[in-house]
Amino acid sequence: MLKENLRILLVEDHPFQLIATQALLNNHGYYRLTPVMNAKEAMLALERSPIPYDLLLCDQRLPDRSGLDLIEDASRCGLISQAVVFSGLDQSQLDDLQQQAAARGLPLLGCLTKPLFATDLSRLLLLAGRGNRQS
Repeated sequence: MLKENLRILLVEDHPFQLIATQALLNNHGYYRLTPVMNAKEAMLALERSPIPYDLLLCDQRLPDRSGLDLIEDASRCGLISQAVVFSGLDQSQLDDLQQQAAARGLPLLGCLTKPLFATDLSRLLLLAGRGNRQS
């Protein structure tokens, strides 16, 4: 799948981080973004979409639930193909999240630290694009 076709649901509860992440994605050629600020808005967007999102990119610490729980609900309902979590947690905590996701059978490509770095995000987005060639 071409990156300009990758449909991304971006979930971030801090307005500045939401705008900064949108700009980062746009600067790297990703324009099919739906930005929301909490898990409730994310589930509404997911349920309204006629086809599953290619990627759920979300903060782990949302005001109304954890990122992993959101990923699990979206995945179980067939509303996403893959996901990436980002957080201000330290690397050992992110590694724990990755292990929890694997144990829960979640389609998590990886966990990134905030602030997001373009190279790390690009690497995971390339994986997301490869995972959705049939789209």
